[in-house]
Amino acid sequence: MAEVELRNISKSFGRIDAVKDVSLTISDGDFIVLLGPTGAGKTTTLRLVSGLEHPDRGTVFIDGNDVSKTTPAMRNVAMVFQQYSLYPHMTVYENLAFPLRSPLLKTPESKIKEKISEIAEVLQISHKLNNRTTELSGGEMQRVSIGRALVRNPSIYLMDEPLSSLDAKLRADLRVELKHIQADLGATLLYVTHDQIEAMTMASKIGVLEEGRLVQVGPPREIYEDPVSLYVSGRLGLPRINTIPASIFPGAPIGATTLGLRSEHIELGTGLPANVIRLEHLGDQTQLHLEIEGHKIITLTDVHSQLQPDDIIHIQPKDPLYFDPSGNRVR
Repeated sequence: MAEVELRNISKSFGRIDAVKDVSLTISDGDFIVLLGPTGAGKTTTLRLVSGLEHPDRGTVFIDGNDVSKTTPAMRNVAMVFQQYSLYPHMTVYENLAFPLRSPLLKTPESKIKEKISEIAEVLQISHKLNNRTTELSGGEMQRVSIGRALVRNPSIYLMDEPLSSLDAKLRADLRVELKHIQADLGATLLYVTHDQIEAMTMASKIGVLEEGRLVQVGPPREIYEDPVSLYVSGRLGLPRINTIPASIFPGAPIGATTLGLRSEHIELGTGLPANVIRLEHLGDQTQLHLEIEGHKIITLTDVHSQLQPDDIIHIQPKDPLYFDPSGNRVR
């Protein structure tokens, strides 16, 4: 594995600035997740690292070498796409062996067999090695796609929303597996997603992108607990952070116009009256929908709560977040 550094890179497509002056260091062994909605610049950043796109400005370094103008083959990166990108006429074994048989690698067949056996066991597809990929389920095809990257020993693994097309249970299973694999291999990994659960559960660091700009980078807990802006605070957390005028409750700092309330920031039983709109019983938790002075709030309450719609409950903030009119954090 190698350290990867993006230094002030920008990329435009016509009048659209896809990536704007992004700087990011991905240290050896890091699991970095780029998080943001569609259009934030996640995939373009990944393609700039891979060499599928070249920056208009700025520099990409891999292992200390400027690779900004080199081809993907010269960068020694392995990429997993959202779509499976498998060869349908080949067996699983042949798909996994394909990158190792590259003229650039010249891997001996004995080593290929050993590596495929190891990765197939980790991904639980050993029993499918002789099957054609057209005979596999969606989850199995994505495992093969990931495996085709893992059989190599690249400078960095690049993954572009590889789990987004899978069902919820398989996504959860592969999240756990992928994190274990990354830790076992000591791999350096740059992963793109719009899914906050993937980011929170897998990343050693999260980079939040907003309209092509990298607005905050840090460990998941830091991004969640100490966001730099209202935009960043909305990227993580279920239920989503509530935003109401800061003037509703006393004690707002100077310059604050918006009060941000996560569930843990809302104390039930004291404070101002709020109207119960409805309760959603989700098994392990109950979401409580409230309205205070015309503003809706969602928080969590006891799973055995006896509250009913139109009940009145008193609430007050506890260590909330404050933001100015531009959405910047006020501390």
